[in-house]
Amino acid sequence: MIAELNKKDILNYCEKYSADDSSLQKELIDYTFKHDPAPQMISGLQVGNILQSLIMISNSKNILEVGMFTGYSALKMAEILPEDGIIHTCEIADNHINTARKFFKKSGLQNKIKIHAGPALDTINNFKTNSFDFCFIDADKNNYTNYYMKCIKLLKPKGIMIIDNMLWGGKVLKPTDKETKIIANTAKIINDDINIYNTMLSIRDGLMLCIKK
Repeated sequence: MIAELNKKDILNYCEKYSADDSSLQKELIDYTFKHDPAPQMISGLQVGNILQSLIMISNSKNILEVGMFTGYSALKMAEILPEDGIIHTCEIADNHINTARKFFKKSGLQNKIKIHAGPALDTINNFKTNSFDFCFIDADKNNYTNYYMKCIKLLKPKGIMIIDNMLWGGKVLKPTDKETKIIANTAKIINDDINIYNTMLSIRDGLMLCIKK
C-alpha cells in the first residue's frame, strides 16, 4: 500500500503532523527558493525537527555544523539551545553567508551562531578533540568521508552526529558516479566503525545517525 502512495503526499502528511517552522524560518525558506539556484539544498522541516529533538533530549550545548547553506538548520538548532549554547557553522559560499547573517540578525540568535567562512576541512582542523556534543554534516559530498573521519574525533563520548543525504536520491543502491560512490563508502566506513552506534534513517534523503561510544 505504501508503495502506491505518492512520496510528496506522504511528506506533506508527515509535515502536517509535525511541529511547524517559525515565521522567520518560513521566510528564510521562501527567500532561498526565490534567490538561490539550488534551494533544494535546504534540509527541510523533518530534518530540522529531528535536529532539534536530538539536541533537546541530549542537552547538547556545543554544536558543529559542516555546511550551513543559507542558515535554516543553524536557525532551527539555535532556537532551542540554552543561553550558554553555541553553534560553530562552516560555509564556503559568500552569498550563503550573507543571507544567513541577515536572518540570524533578524532572529536575535546571532550570538549563539559563529560562522566560519572558508573550506570546512580547514576550519575543522582548528578544533580540539572531544570538544562538541553534537555535529550535523550536510556539505559537499566529495568530502563526506573526510568530514566523518575528522568530525567523529571532535565529538565527546556519547556525542551525536547526523549526516544528511546518505540515500542520495536512492542512487546509493547502485552507485556509479564519484559522489554516490563516496557517500556509499562513507556509509560502509561508519557501519564498520566499532567506536560508534549507528542507524540509517529513511527520512527525506536519508539521515545517518551516529552516537559515539
